Amino acid sequence: MWNRESALKGEEIRASQTGQPASPALALGERRVVAWVGKSVIFIGSLISSEDMTIDGHVEGSIEVLDQALTVGPDADIRADIKAKIVTIHGTVIGNIRAGAKVDICATARIEGDLVAPCIVIADGAVVCGRIDTVTEHSGAPNLQGQLETA
Repeated sequence: MWNRESALKGEEIRASQTGQPASPALALGERRVVAWVGKSVIFIGSLISSEDMTIDGHVEGSIEVLDQALTVGPDADIRADIKAKIVTIHGTVIGNIRAGAKVDICATARIEGDLVAPCIVIADGAVVCGRIDTVTEHSGAPNLQGQLETA
């Protein structure tokens, strides 16, 4: 009789012979390329990722997505300091944000904290309460390539 376990064993044997993924459901083109914290998730502590991340839930503490992009969804509630290469904010963030390349603040965003990045984009309708700094760390002088844009 055919059953799921024997079918999976057959797939594993073929995978080891061909070098392809063992499960067709996890084919390379179908794998999730972004880590995701869902709406119902409450995370307290240090959240560290080495891949792009989207947060739709509640996070308290600190978030580090160095050399990658972080997206804060419209329903997200973040009470944490954030460090990432690129930060896109649609929801609420209470905490300081430091980006290596860019902070993109969308119209639905609400931020209470300082922003540090070479490029900061603030859409009409966004609320930001804090200091905005486009000074580079290396020179201590204003970054002439950095910019503050309002969309």
